[in-house]
Amino acid sequence: MRRFSLNQATTKHWPLPDVVAGCVAAGVPGIGLWREPVAEYGLARTATLVRDAGLAVTTLCRGGFFTADDWREENLRAIEEAATLGAPVLVLVCGGLPEGSRDIDGARARVADAIADLAPHAEAAGVRLAIEPLHPMFTADRCVIATLGQALDIAERFDPDVVGVVVDAYHVWWDDTVYAQIVRAGERIASFQVCDWITPLPEGVLLGRALPGDGCIELRRLREAVDRAGYTGPIEVEVFHADVWARPGEQVLAASIDGYLREVV
Repeated sequence: MRRFSLNQATTKHWPLPDVVAGCVAAGVPGIGLWREPVAEYGLARTATLVRDAGLAVTTLCRGGFFTADDWREENLRAIEEAATLGAPVLVLVCGGLPEGSRDIDGARARVADAIADLAPHAEAAGVRLAIEPLHPMFTADRCVIATLGQALDIAERFDPDVVGVVVDAYHVWWDDTVYAQIVRAGERIASFQVCDWITPLPEGVLLGRALPGDGCIELRRLREAVDRAGYTGPIEVEVFHADVWARPGEQVLAASIDGYLREVV
């Protein structure tokens, strides 16, 4: 359990104080937070709640979406929120194609330029920016960075302590180059997230993540690969699925821990 972290999205409808209490009761050492529920509860209140409970904030989701008009202001705000929460990593979902555009190369160049703008601010705040590649089916509307290799092409332009990458099992498991890219990533791995892939995908493909062990991903193989690459940090269980969210939070946390112990470590 030393590396286990519950990503807040896995228990979406569990109120934050209950999530924190549940993690403490279960011996969970870390929690990944999301900006929206943190804002709802209050940034300062959340920081105090988590700190007083003795939980480590492993990541804050999310920054990015560099096609938005206010992307710079919003990302600077996200960096400051991460610093306030004590989150060492701000996860970046970089955004899809600009409206009406088909220029994917230009969109990727825009991501690199945006991160170059944000990197000094993140460094000053003690927050590491982590580029998360998303499965190619999300390229048009959510993230033009679709492979770990593409994420590294950008991250390698910066100090690894300032810009890293996220290895999210859901998004990278299919890629026949992923294990070579994990080796390449090395110290740039800023976060490792696990869940499982199930078929058929639900109508809302974003909600197609399953608890570890309920799908077809070789989770332990990925964990062993990031370990060999030198990553020793937290392992977040991050699941988006309506059926999971409909269950009581305590049950989901217990099932997350069980799947993690059986399938990941």
